[in-house]
Amino acid sequence: MRKWVCSVLLLFILIQLPADVFCQRTVYSSEAFARRRARLFEQVSEGIIILFGECHLQPAAHFRQDNDFYYFTGVEDPHTILVMIPSTQEAVLFLPRQTDREIRYEGPNLLADPEGLVTSGLTAVYDLSYFDEYLARMGSRKPQTMWLRLSPRDVVDNARWENMLFIGRKNRTHYNDQISIDNYRIQKLKDRYPVFNFKDVTPFIDDLRLIKTAEEIEVMRRNGKLSAEAVKEAMLATRPGVYEYEIEAAAMCVILKGGAKGAAYPPIVGSGPNSCVLHYNRSSRLAQAGEVVLMDFGADLDYLCMDISRTWPVSGTFSKAQREAYRVALEVQKACIEVYKPGITTQDVRDHVTAVMKQKSIDPRGQRGGIGHYVGMSVHDVGDRGIPLQEGMVFAIEPGLYYPEEGFGIRIEDTILITKDGCEVLTKDVPKEIDEVERLVKKGR
Repeated sequence: MRKWVCSVLLLFILIQLPADVFCQRTVYSSEAFARRRARLFEQVSEGIIILFGECHLQPAAHFRQDNDFYYFTGVEDPHTILVMIPSTQEAVLFLPRQTDREIRYEGPNLLADPEGLVTSGLTAVYDLSYFDEYLARMGSRKPQTMWLRLSPRDVVDNARWENMLFIGRKNRTHYNDQISIDNYRIQKLKDRYPVFNFKDVTPFIDDLRLIKTAEEIEVMRRNGKLSAEAVKEAMLATRPGVYEYEIEAAAMCVILKGGAKGAAYPPIVGSGPNSCVLHYNRSSRLAQAGEVVLMDFGADLDYLCMDISRTWPVSGTFSKAQREAYRVALEVQKACIEVYKPGITTQDVRDHVTAVMKQKSIDPRGQRGGIGHYVGMSVHDVGDRGIPLQEGMVFAIEPGLYYPEEGFGIRIEDTILITKDGCEVLTKDVPKEIDEVERLVKKGR
């Protein structure tokens, strides 16, 4: 029954949505990846840099390449290794030679593509079996540095530090405490090639990824519009007696139709008491009259994520307590946004929020504002959060208030791009003023 309801809902949304909300996938040029490698070579001028592509296929999901590997290559083939040589500006790729059966089942990789080297913009593409001999030759020339990603990887829905945290939690049970595949690779390279001096390339990569390129900004603008349309459809699908998974389905339909590979993280659709669970992702409860729905959602479009949170009343009208809490969160968020610009620090934002709340005679209820988490290839993207804002940074701001004893939580989140003179709200197309939210929810009935 659940699947049948979702299928009918998705079909209805496809018929109703205007064609212009859908977008095509972006094909990044080989020159764009070459420019990224050139910028890395400006920071790392000696030795060799090694990055490994993804080798694990996620169950029941589209393949998604390792973020750092994709950032410098645009190659989506699994089981790949990239070697970059700053002194010669070379970028060499190693891929497994496929059997006829593998090609038939998975399609040819770059090694089997006669035009692959030209279209990739790489210096050379070699059989993976040559990788160790290649390193041995490089190590025999003179003492060299091998730059590896010694820090944890980030993935589409988790930051580097979060992955390290989850590994620590996994290791609480000694039956689970095997080292990660990244640490195994590091250990094996050190054992085989002790002649190299090993250093961490991650800080240089993070500095590059923190400031978005023109191509990335264009994709994120499109993703902002696409993800906003998805959340609006979820609001339109809300009414008493609707399951959370039906609301989620309304949003998922939009982003998939728009070219996204999927959600940037497990969608959060919490009704009633579930709105107070920050990372609730079961989507199994029946939304009831008088409650709110808190939705946290964003698409993964062309390896760039989006992050939006909205809260709305199931019945179309906030209660007095819900409305008052919503107004506080909204005013804090708006105060943050109006001060964002290059050079601003977290303390600058908090000082401004304090002044605005005092001027408007609003009790912020503990909300101080600030600068949220970065957004990019990961929804919790890489970068030093302690530095002043710079043009090209993208991050999410998400003030929230939670009252489990009253059965509701409020969160309002937008993704922000820092521009030359201020900021641009990439997700501005989702209503967040109280009257606009109520009007949209009622329109869906």
